[in-house]
Amino acid sequence: MTVYNISPATGVTIIETALETMPANPGVYRMLDVKGDALYVGKAKNLKKRVVSYTQVSRLPERLRRMVADTAAMEILTTHTEAEALLLEANLIKRLKPRYNILLRDDKSYSWLMLTEDHTFPQISKHRGARVRKASYWGPFASAWSVGQTVQAIQRVFLIRNCPDTIFTNRTRPCLLYQIKRCAAPCVGRISETDYALLVSQAKAFLSGKSGAVQKELATEMEKAAEKLEFERAAAIRDRIRGLTYIQGSDVINPASLTDADVIALHQEAGQSCVQVFFIRGGRNNGNRSVFPAHSKGEEPAQVMAAFIAQFYDDKPPPPLLLLSHEPEDAALLTEALSLKAEHKIGLMVPKRGEKYDVVKHAATNAREALERKLAETAGQGKLLAAVMEVFNLPEAPTRIETYDNSHIMGTSAYGVMVAAGPEGFIKSAYRKFAIKTAMKPGDDFAMMREVLQRRFSRALAENPDRSDETWPSLILIDGGAGQLSAVTGIMADLGLGDIPLVAIAKGPDRDAGREWFHTAGREAFQLPPRDPVLYFLQRLRDEAHRFAITTHRNARSKKITVSELDDVEGIGPARKKALLNHFGSASAVKAAGLKALEAVTGINKTTARMVYAYFHPGVVLEETDE
Repeated sequence: MTVYNISPATGVTIIETALETMPANPGVYRMLDVKGDALYVGKAKNLKKRVVSYTQVSRLPERLRRMVADTAAMEILTTHTEAEALLLEANLIKRLKPRYNILLRDDKSYSWLMLTEDHTFPQISKHRGARVRKASYWGPFASAWSVGQTVQAIQRVFLIRNCPDTIFTNRTRPCLLYQIKRCAAPCVGRISETDYALLVSQAKAFLSGKSGAVQKELATEMEKAAEKLEFERAAAIRDRIRGLTYIQGSDVINPASLTDADVIALHQEAGQSCVQVFFIRGGRNNGNRSVFPAHSKGEEPAQVMAAFIAQFYDDKPPPPLLLLSHEPEDAALLTEALSLKAEHKIGLMVPKRGEKYDVVKHAATNAREALERKLAETAGQGKLLAAVMEVFNLPEAPTRIETYDNSHIMGTSAYGVMVAAGPEGFIKSAYRKFAIKTAMKPGDDFAMMREVLQRRFSRALAENPDRSDETWPSLILIDGGAGQLSAVTGIMADLGLGDIPLVAIAKGPDRDAGREWFHTAGREAFQLPPRDPVLYFLQRLRDEAHRFAITTHRNARSKKITVSELDDVEGIGPARKKALLNHFGSASAVKAAGLKALEAVTGINKTTARMVYAYFHPGVVLEETDE
């Protein structure tokens, strides 16, 4: 159900209108602004009873008063239970990123360890993304480095291969990993299928936290080998036992009482929060990660902890136990929702003493130190922005600096990019890329920049004509000299945005870093001292824009390389294209092939072969034949 504000009515009126038909059921409600973007997402056991509180504006804190004032529409989604509403709320908050909610701001995907199950000799590897292959997955791991360390440990102890199936199939002799005792070389028959399956079984037991049982099993194997005078095999098993012992003793946090658990600790300071998460799986520490949720200064630890847990486990399975530094808001409901999602019982615990308390205390220390580092970096960034204000005579310290650059090769695969930075550093979510659409002379950087800025700010004016939100720049930095500055000044003046400060940064003599010239309106070009912190800061902005432009251009060029003339042939899809290219080696070879050769390709019938041949030989008349 959606109620839209189509008159000058206030947000309270919109909410009261929605309440007239709002059910008293569990569900999720969304406050929307005039553009249809979500301002706030909330859940309720009784929607009507919860939403009516927003009509009592005098009792609301200032932040929620602003939210109600901005509300132009409401949207309601009902659920069967409050737990389902909580899960839906977390999903919508992560997806819509409403400005008045506590936001996780953890956009990095997590790494997993994958042990394939669709091959006679399973492969172990790192995995990130959708689970499309039939396999066992273990994790999550806090970083690619931590899962890489585990993969190496599995190879060292259990000799599981990590090569792709294509390489495995084509090997004729063992690779280097076999020589350094990291692989059993099943690719060339150095181990039987039965013995390899035993290694895989032991690796799974180890990953499941049964390392003690695996160690006893290996010790028994070693003794039997020694009794049979198979000393070389006994020595190999001994090395595996040593490797296993090393792994078991190498974790910083590895409490004996924990098998599968996440340790979540929160620290707040200066109105900001840091959440530190340690992943304990199979009795081992899979690493830790710092997350900095976005929220207003008045949010309590219980609210932040509850919002973090709900959003964090929206796209990943929770372990059976969560060890927490603070009791979350609505802990019983959160436990019910997580158990519903995981399809098994989930426990939330705030330990007060003992080994579990020590683990949480260690995580809390990490959270405090991470937040202190972030605050120090933010303070340093604030000083740099204040210094930028002085260098360029700005009315105030910039809150958002946008840097633009172009990349192309003689006009081909041309892209312009924008990177943004603010008081907390680079704003990766604000980066933009612009595929140049206008036909232009090769190397016409002025025309490229004109198109980029026109597209960027024409859209910004359409979406926010009063320039009242945080997406508008306080300063624009252009990679170029006086000519580039003049061109950009004209573009911005045409758009009615001539009041936004512009700075062009030109490379110095011999393109030396540190000798750049800065061009800005109403002032002679100047240089900054070689070791000036502002110079380093502006160089970083320019270099980041250049890196992003080059990467974007290369990706576009790589996609073009994969485009083939075969893509234009009717009836040729990805599978047949692959069959033709695998058979002939290249599109040019397909083009030169005769009809009989095309018909001989596996997966290409006579009708398709005739279509391909006719496409590349339009003047040749083919006789009609029966399939």
